[in-house]
Amino acid sequence: MIIKSVILSGGSGTRLWPASRENYPKQLLPLISEDSLLQETAVRLDGLAGSKVDSRPLVVTNEEYRFIIAEQLRQIGVRSPQIVLEPFGRNTAPALTLAALAALEEGDPVLLVMPADHVITDLGAFQHAIGQGSSLAADGALVTFGIVPDRAETGYGYIRGGAAIGAGHELAEFVEKPDLDTAQRYLESGEYFWNSGIFMMKASVWLGAIERFRPDIAQACQAAYAGRRPDADFIRLEQGAFERCPSDSIDYAVMEHLASAPELGKGVVVPMAAGWSDVGAWDALWAVSGKDEAGNAGRGETLFEDCRNTLVHSNSRLVAAVGCEDMIVVETPDAVMVAHKSRTQDVKKVVARLKAEGRSLTQSHRKVYRPWGWYDSIDAGERFQVKRIVVNPGAKLSLQMHHHRAEHWVVVKGTAEVTNGERTFLLAENESTYIPLGHTHRLANPGKVPLEIIEVQSGSYLGEDDIVRFEDTYGRSSG
Repeated sequence: MIIKSVILSGGSGTRLWPASRENYPKQLLPLISEDSLLQETAVRLDGLAGSKVDSRPLVVTNEEYRFIIAEQLRQIGVRSPQIVLEPFGRNTAPALTLAALAALEEGDPVLLVMPADHVITDLGAFQHAIGQGSSLAADGALVTFGIVPDRAETGYGYIRGGAAIGAGHELAEFVEKPDLDTAQRYLESGEYFWNSGIFMMKASVWLGAIERFRPDIAQACQAAYAGRRPDADFIRLEQGAFERCPSDSIDYAVMEHLASAPELGKGVVVPMAAGWSDVGAWDALWAVSGKDEAGNAGRGETLFEDCRNTLVHSNSRLVAAVGCEDMIVVETPDAVMVAHKSRTQDVKKVVARLKAEGRSLTQSHRKVYRPWGWYDSIDAGERFQVKRIVVNPGAKLSLQMHHHRAEHWVVVKGTAEVTNGERTFLLAENESTYIPLGHTHRLANPGKVPLEIIEVQSGSYLGEDDIVRFEDTYGRSSG
């Protein structure tokens, strides 16, 4: 039996603003360890006993995240991952259908389907539950993992288990988020589990189920996958076919049908107690973070003085908290958020207000990742902007031109290969060049260490959309 990880990596967690943004969502952030949630998910099966694990995870995501996902997987030693790019978000049932179609190209593995943005603190317990679920899945069951509840939680949906099946239970019922009294009854009954959103089944079994219950989704995904474009790094779907695909979740499209009509398929819930959290808000991150004796959790350069049960999350500078209790403080280079721990769900209201005002703070960080590296907009004013730009070894920016701005480049580390008009030349550290408005230009790193430059832009308009590309290694038309 071969187990293959399917990682679902779409969407953005607005309740984790300002760390999570639309163009750089929470799964790409290192919230618990030095690795991002995506990276932690990708290696979650490492060392799984008794099963053969496919070393190439299959990631379903969108165009916007493709390069940073590929780079993050490369950083942790994942070679040749399969990355399926959805041109439109269509929820988890179409995403899993695409993954199953791709997996069947190399056999019929058991798929372990995991959201990219969850936290598991007890890896041993997680792998034990996966081992139990894999045996059921190999026998044709559609398995979901139910988190053993440790409190009456109103923020999660629940699953009711029925009669015992091996190490699991019959999938008896899905229920929506309950009120507190109902959640307490669920907890006391011992029959209910939190809905984790983690699933396991053979690729062929999922395709058979989606064809039975949602043939419209199955047909649209099959057409989109059949019309995929050849690409060395990504699986690109036929856009028109996928645009016609309905949006639905794995639960609604298939699993709930099994609960109400078990004769149509074998649905099983396997209990899991592995320190799971979907990290839906900052208080949830505090709950799964390591804490000091007073219950304080800090990330980055932080200092606590007479504080209790407080989370401080610093990205770029020292943050000192004095006399805080049950507070959340999140610092990024361009925004700071302070909230009481009981009000973290209301962060989404702040995001909604910023969007209504047309503020870009909900979309991107000051530091922006590109396929060639990243840049940080360190200063800006009327008619000027200063960026710190880092280009990865062997990478290069597009051959481009700007209508409204000129640029000065100063090399501070590494060696730059510069195209400036008709000339191509090398610049060493402490050397510079000036690129007049309207000149064709390109920056490349021919060396083996990261290239770092300071770019000073000046002109009447400094937006990122003032780029005319003539040639691009990464197939971009903008950005």
